[in-house]
Amino acid sequence: MTESDTSAAAPAAIRRRPVLVTGGAGFIGSNLADHFASEGHDVLIYDALARPGVERNLEWLKKRHPSKISTVIGDIRDETSVAEATRNAQAVFHMAAQVAVTTSLVDPREDFEINIRGTLNVLDALRRRDKRVPLIFASTNKVYGDLADVELERTNDSYKPRDPAIRKTGIGETRPLDFHTPYGCSKGAADQYVLDYARSFGVPTCVMRMSCIYGQRQMGTEDQGWVAHFLIRALQGEPITIYGDGCQVRDVLDISDAVAAYASAWKRIDAVQGRAFNLGGGPANAISLRQLLTHIEDVIGRPVETIYADWRAGDQRYYVSDTRLAARELGLKQPISWLKGVAALATWLQEERGLVRLSSSPSRIQNAEATS
Repeated sequence: MTESDTSAAAPAAIRRRPVLVTGGAGFIGSNLADHFASEGHDVLIYDALARPGVERNLEWLKKRHPSKISTVIGDIRDETSVAEATRNAQAVFHMAAQVAVTTSLVDPREDFEINIRGTLNVLDALRRRDKRVPLIFASTNKVYGDLADVELERTNDSYKPRDPAIRKTGIGETRPLDFHTPYGCSKGAADQYVLDYARSFGVPTCVMRMSCIYGQRQMGTEDQGWVAHFLIRALQGEPITIYGDGCQVRDVLDISDAVAAYASAWKRIDAVQGRAFNLGGGPANAISLRQLLTHIEDVIGRPVETIYADWRAGDQRYYVSDTRLAARELGLKQPISWLKGVAALATWLQEERGLVRLSSSPSRIQNAEATS
């Protein structure tokens, strides 16, 4: 159905040649939609609006681009609706997904239906098109499993690989796939379907195996979007629960750098179709949960209360993307420093939610960056 009613009339963008963003009201999707609308493209957002708070992203997009943004409120599991949305699309960015490991353990069947069947609906709609339409897919580092065979050592407040090569470069695309948890299985299966539709049917697809993306318009929760979640809790003066010991490490990437990578994949689709890339901040932006908390305390100027709980299923103690292949093939620039990016997200959240005034100054952030 359309954004306003259940009538058969389709949004105007469907009748043109829009950039289709499934999950376009979500964090990454809304930033992609904003980018392409700013470039002058018609953008069709397809979203079920199931995630609390994403309607604010949709309202923001409509205000910024009233003549460029159209919306279909629909479920990615609805094959007929998906086929209609893709009918005239010039490119598809498939962000719609069930995104939490914890939720997949509670309801693995729904996780399967959204992440596998939903992705297959999009792929098959494009397979039936007369024209070759690019599809760029949001995958995850969870396709590599828990990385339990990577020997780690704990140094101060973070885990680091004993292997100097992994410590220097991170986890590369040649790493064997190893699906853990229903979420890992569903996203991993979808990842492989996307790659195989390029091989079997000639659909020009590309896969982004993302690490932790953060930035403006992120509605972080305990289950997904941990950088924003930590900041929101801290700014509201609420305790943060750490699952495990807090020394687990991820590489974080600012949303602006992620959008640039997705846009480049579309521009270079002839060269990168049928390929998967690890997308993250790389070793230079690898941080532990404890390191993030320390930085947040510096940014907001007060201690953050933390509570520790048991490890969660499927949680990797270490994952850092080897970004060299993506940087080379997609022509990516050096990503924004996590220190600056997290401080900028804190300022945006403070302004967006009317929370307490931040006490840190740009000079403090610069000094922290210089000593990191």
